[in-house]
Amino acid sequence: MAAATASFTFSRLVSSATKTSVSVLPTNHRSLTFSSSFSPINIKNLRSRRPHHHPLKYSTAPLITATVSVGDKLPDATLSYFDSDGELQTTTISDLTKSKKTILFAVPGAFTPTCSQKHLPGFVEKSGELKAKGVDTIACISVNDAFVMKAWKSDLKIGDEVVLLSDGNGDFTKAIGCELDLSDKPVGLGVRSRRYAMLVEDGVVKVLNLEEGGAFTSSGAEDMLKAL
Repeated sequence: MAAATASFTFSRLVSSATKTSVSVLPTNHRSLTFSSSFSPINIKNLRSRRPHHHPLKYSTAPLITATVSVGDKLPDATLSYFDSDGELQTTTISDLTKSKKTILFAVPGAFTPTCSQKHLPGFVEKSGELKAKGVDTIACISVNDAFVMKAWKSDLKIGDEVVLLSDGNGDFTKAIGCELDLSDKPVGLGVRSRRYAMLVEDGVVKVLNLEEGGAFTSSGAEDMLKAL
């Protein structure tokens, strides 16, 4: 009987407790409402909103390019010059290089500082050493007319060490892809040739040192001596 009474009393206590609601929240609280239409976060969309960080790319491709390259046969073109008697002459790339070892180097312009003070004088000074290593002809090419090239040669007191050739219309320069557009410069140079030096054997390019624009870092006489 005592056990039955205790069981009944415990049941009433439990029932009473379940019917009594005790709130620990403030009276002015707002109930949280959860919508049944709630959908999980789309991770893919979040990823698409993140800023795109592109990895740095370092190209190993050379920045300096031209139509002609080592191993190519040079395109033919006609160039002009004044001989020692003051007579206007013409020659061709084929005449200069066929069955010969020839150095052709180009300058952006006659009478310009680097060309007059370093590039051309360097080949004049080293012409003996270059020819001792088997070079038959050394020629300087510029997109200037033949009269300017003649005056430049006279001004620098150059003899027969180097032939100064006029590519007046830029035909050869364009054919090998070495144009240098200086039209935006205030001195009025227009389209000239990029600076380069090449070793040509029987019309085929064996060495090509092409400069960026008018820079002078690898196309000098000393560089060609090292390449021979």
